[in-house]
Formats: sequence, C-alpha cells, structure tokens
Amino acid sequence: MSPEEKLARLGEADVAPLIVAELSGNHMGDFSIARALVKAAADSGADAVKLQTYTADTMTLPYRSGDFVIQDSTSLWHGRSLHDLYAQAATPWEWHNELFDYARTLGLLAFSSPFDSTAVDFLEGLGVPCYKIASFELTDLPLIGCAASKNKPMILSTGMATLSEIEDAIAVARERGASKIILLKCTSRYPASAEHSNLSTMANMATAFGCAVGFSDHTQTIGSAVTAVALGACMVEKHLVLDRNSNAVDAGFSADPDQLKQLAAACKEAWLARGTVVYGGSPEDVNERYYRRSLYIAKDMKVGDVLSPSSLRVVRPGYGLSPKYYEKLIGTQVIMDIPAGTALSWRHLMMRPDS
Repeated sequence: MSPEEKLARLGEADVAPLIVAELSGNHMGDFSIARALVKAAADSGADAVKLQTYTADTMTLPYRSGDFVIQDSTSLWHGRSLHDLYAQAATPWEWHNELFDYARTLGLLAFSSPFDSTAVDFLEGLGVPCYKIASFELTDLPLIGCAASKNKPMILSTGMATLSEIEDAIAVARERGASKIILLKCTSRYPASAEHSNLSTMANMATAFGCAVGFSDHTQTIGSAVTAVALGACMVEKHLVLDRNSNAVDAGFSADPDQLKQLAAACKEAWLARGTVVYGGSPEDVNERYYRRSLYIAKDMKVGDVLSPSSLRVVRPGYGLSPKYYEKLIGTQVIMDIPAGTALSWRHLMMRPDS
C-alpha cells in the first residue's frame, strides 16, 4: 500500500499506523542535514516526513523583552526570545520543494504544518497531500478554515485544547471542506513524560468527535508511542534528529535514527498484536491443540465392556473426546473392540453428544 493510500484509509482496521518523522528545526539551518534527515526517516521505516512552514515574522513580533521572552525555567528554551527561537528553527521555504521531491523518490509521504494563510497558499502550490495543524494553533480558526478550504485531509494536534476548542476546530474544518480529519493526542510539553501522556483520551476523542485518532509523541522514549498504537492510534508523529547530543533545537525530545527504527518496528508489531476479536484460538494455534487433554482408552477393551476409571483416562494429547464427558461416560458400554492408546470417539459408543 502506498503512503497516499494509507493516508486516505487511516483509521481502518486493516491499515497499519502511519509513522511520521517530524524534521522541525533539527536541520540546524543546514540543507545537507535536512536532506540527511529525510533519508534517515526512510531508512528507519517511517512512512512520511513533515516540515513546519513559517518565518519568525509570521509567528511572532520582533521583540526581545517582556512577554516575548520565554520565562519558564523548566523549558528547553528558557531565556530565548520567541523571534530568535523561530528564526533559528524555521525551515527556509526555498528548501521545501526539493525536500518534498527527495522524500517522494524515497517512497515517503511529504507534507507540512502551515502557521498562517501565506504558508497554506505556498504549500498548496507544492501539491501537498494533507495539512497538519500544530497543537498551539488549534484555536486559530481562521488558519484551520484556510487549510480546510483546500479539501484535503487535515491532521489536528490537540495538545492542551479543551473539548469545546476541539469541537470548534472540527466544526470549522468540516464546514470549510476538509476531506478527512485525524485528531492527534499530544502533551504540549517539550519533553513530555509518559505519565502525563493520558493516552486513554484517544478513545474518548474518537467517540466524541467521530474521527480517527493518533499520537504526537514528545516523550524521550518509544514506550508511549507503542502504547498509543496498542490503544488504537492510526498515526504516530515523532521528531527526528541525527544526533541527540547535538545543539539541534528539538534534540532534547527527538528520536535519533536508531530509536525511530525501533519505534516504527515496535508500532507495527503493536498494531499486528491488536488483531481482531477471536475466541477458540487462531489459525496459528491449531497444532497446539495436541497439548490439550482429552479422553483416551487406557487398556484394551472388547465389545460390551464398560468404561471405568481404569480404562478411561483424561490425558494428553487432545485428539479424543472432551474431558467434560468423562463422568457421563463412566459406566457406558463400548460397541467395538478398542485397543489401549485409542482416542475415544462417539463412534465407539451407542450414545451421542445430545443423548
């Protein structure tokens, strides 16, 4: 199945989760690193790469004091001005087309998160297959409406959004023409902890909004992503960096290529393990019935002999009648000679299961 087909069918039971490698600003302003990240995504088993399309001036105002400086002492970016941070992290727009083309040659889906209407128009000109709205932009209803008007699938990351805010965003996306909506559960913390991932929310979102759901993973390990898939996520997004010890802007919560490879493989295994509702064993188990217990003749018997605890045993293997008939059959005559070691069958008896 091509990535485009997978995107169109996301959320269907027989479609494996889409693994998306987010490049963000981990290219460190170097096109060769950006290209290497795309190659690493393909080599690691990802299905798609995603960029972010903005400039510092479309994100914030060019002030370096007051509200425009990150004050949270626990943040990776404490003390940075918003404008300087976004100037460092931005992916030059002139890189987009070449990176998208390169990704496609590697069999990857390639798209981006626009952060204003000019970015939507720019990406539309590049023929992107879908749009992702970042969690902090979920309340930017004009942006959502603009992207939805292109009549393509939309991925909405929910972050700290309330139920009513998600409802508003979905209503605008549907009203303006989004062809499909996927909601991503994420924790708007960088890095995020597993204990605050609250992945049980995904099932509630799917029920509340009638959308396919996925997970945008900001943790430092792969466990939360694998759990999300086990709980029904149809998409997992993970930031990718070539070296977690580098000075890349998102290195602190990004996966390196080896970790992304482990994540992709483990998520596929989790999806396969979900399977369907099955009782009585799967086709793979059929030979294991050998190790169940059943009724066997333990000594030679002649026509008319009566089954007794010494002649009828509950033993392995499982080719005879079920042990549940044992007490009912004690005292029953056999209608033919039966050598010891024979799996008891109804053909050996006058009675039948319903008698």
